[in-house]
Parts: sequence; C-alpha cells; structure tokens
Amino acid sequence: MNKKDVLELKKRYKKESCTIRRMAGCYVDANRHKVLKLNEDFLNMKEEEFFKFMEIAKKTLTGTIGNNILELDFPSEEEAPDGKQQFLYGLRASALDNEDLLDRLYDLIIDGYNYVGNYLILVYHDVYDIMDKTSDNMKTGESEEVYEYLLVSICPVALSKAGLGYRADENRIGARIRDWVVGVPDIGFLFPAFDDRSADIHRVDYFVRDAKDSHAEFIEDVLGCGPKRTAFEQRKVFSSIVKRAYGADDEQGEEALIGIQESLNNRIETEDAMGNAEAMSVVLDAGTIDEVLDENGIEGEPARIIKEVVLEEFADELPPMAALVDNKALEKNAKEREKKELVKEVASLKSEIKRMETENISGDDVKTYDVVVRVKPEKANQIRSQMIGDKKCLVIPMEDNENVNVNGVNTKI
Repeated sequence: MNKKDVLELKKRYKKESCTIRRMAGCYVDANRHKVLKLNEDFLNMKEEEFFKFMEIAKKTLTGTIGNNILELDFPSEEEAPDGKQQFLYGLRASALDNEDLLDRLYDLIIDGYNYVGNYLILVYHDVYDIMDKTSDNMKTGESEEVYEYLLVSICPVALSKAGLGYRADENRIGARIRDWVVGVPDIGFLFPAFDDRSADIHRVDYFVRDAKDSHAEFIEDVLGCGPKRTAFEQRKVFSSIVKRAYGADDEQGEEALIGIQESLNNRIETEDAMGNAEAMSVVLDAGTIDEVLDENGIEGEPARIIKEVVLEEFADELPPMAALVDNKALEKNAKEREKKELVKEVASLKSEIKRMETENISGDDVKTYDVVVRVKPEKANQIRSQMIGDKKCLVIPMEDNENVNVNGVNTKI
C-alpha cells in the first residue's frame, strides 16, 4: 500500500460517494463480556450517526505508512483451510450476514487484543468498483476491478469528563451527566490489502494509532501474521544497539548514534537528489553499515557489536534507513553544534580584543606602535607596502562604497 492507495480509499468516505453496504459491531466491557452487538444497513443509518461512523472508518486509514500503517504477509499455513486468511476471506464473502462468523471474529479480538477498559469493535463491508485511469490520472469510466473488502476498527470507549453544565429540565447549572464516549480507533485492519489500486488477498493492511506499540500480540493471535515493527520501534531498537555497544559510556554512545544517523540521512538526501522516488524506502544492508561505521571512525569491539547485533536483530526484514533517522534529534544536535561554535567564536573574539588592548605594554618592555591597522579578513591580503617619492608607504586599496574609521572617526576616502 502506498500513499495514493490510502487517499483513494479515504476520498470515498463521503455521503455522496460512499458504497459501504453494511456495518456490524460489538461493544466489549472491561471484563471482556459482549455487552451489545449491532448489524445495520449502513446507507440507511440516521445522518448524524452515519457521519460519526464514517469518520471512524476514515481515521482507521490515517497516519504514516511504515509507522502507523503496516503491510503484513499471511504465512502459508494461514492460507490453508481453518487459517486466519481463509477465515477473513469467508467473512468477506458473507457480506456480514453470517452471525457465527462475526462472533468468531469478536472472540478472536477479545482474546488477542491486550487492552484494559471498554472498547467497540466495528466491521465495515464495502464493494468498490475501481475505475480505470489514463496515464495522466484521468478516469476512463470503465471498470478495472471490483475491490470487495472488510475494514475493522477497534475504538476505546471511556467515560466523558466530569463537569458542570446547564440542566434544561431544571433550568439550573448542575453536574453534567457523564456518558460512555467512543474514541478514535486504537488499531484496525483492511482485508484484503489494497496495493497499487488492486486487491492482494495474501496480505492485510494493519493500522496502529500509537506507533510506539505495534501490538505484536494482535498481529500474531488475531491476524496470524508474523510480528512487524513500526518505524518508531525499529529506530528505538537500533538506537539501543548502538548505545549498548559502548557499555557505560553514555556520552560516547550518544555521539556515535548521532554520527551514524547523520551519515544515513546524507545517503537518503543523495538518493533523493538523484531522483530516486523510493529514497525513503532504501534499506540498510551490511555494506552500508560498514561504510557508515568507517565514516564515523567507529572500529574495534563497538563496530563488531553494532554490525553483528543489527544484522541479527533485523534478520527477518532489514529496516529502511529513513526509519532509523531521528530528524528531531539531528535538528537539536545541529542547533547545539551552532551554539557551541558561536560560544567559541565569542571567546576567541574576546581574547583577541584583550590581546590588542594589552599588546603595547608588557612589563618593563614598552613597545609602541605608531600605526595600528585593523581590516576585515577579506581585505588583509590586499595590503602592500610601496615607495612613494622617497617615503615608504602602506597602501590599502579602497572601493567607492567602502568606509574608513581613523581613530574612531568615520571617514570617506
């Protein structure tokens, strides 16, 4: 799935273009009991409810691909009879008319979703008639493929905040009635995956709101797929490996990490400048690791540990270099570096001023200069001595727009 695929689906989640036929759901309490089940004709819902449920569907496809939206592959055993992929295939074919299949989905989620509190499971069934497009992205009006899919959203349900409100029935200000409110989706998935404007029944597009936790148990127990880290999790693991390579020397580990990230970022920018549309997807490999370590002067035991552990930790799937770069950290480091350079420059300037003020007096040895010249660095190499008549003179070439200060007095030449 790419960004265009996501936008194409989300653009259809409007009243005038919506083709979602049915929506089923189950409200689960903190004790994992099914409190309520629903199954409705989506297009015949009350308008206010229609838009609220539509907004939930749209938010289930929100975020960054690789961080909030992951494409998962079904292992071969899950595509066999009784496998998770085959089950989802059957649920899709039922168009949500089979309560037994829906109950099985709810049970899978209740057993595999590690969440403390109440939540709502929503299942949307849609049939999208994909129109063929020309090379300039214009629709031809001819059907290219019919994409039938399920979109599952899991939303936390929490009590609204306590507060005061106007009690119209009593015409007074009093305690507001607290309601159980459905929140934005925490996790969800799209089956089959929507890849390059086409269905891929061998994959599922998985959504997670908080990229800090991919809910590996849900991926494995509910979807039957192998665990996959978000970009945030990949970066966290990589950073930990680099820092651990330096043991208790946190400062050196942090310095090495920043250096490595800068090198990786430079490679991404180079790929982008060369017109590589997939610059953000270029993966880290063994050769790149060697080059980056060498660029940053990392050798010996730390270099060996970093390379070996990274290749071992990411053996199943090497991460994109972009996922390992913390842009905020690089930005912060660049600002700190500028600040340090500025402090050095100020200190150097102060030292030079002090030297110039005291240069003519050194103990009993008094050395007086008749002429003291200060010019901008770019003019220093233009100064020369020249005999004019029988006098030796100091010559400083001047442009028309340049000013001169002699003993504190501004002068035009």
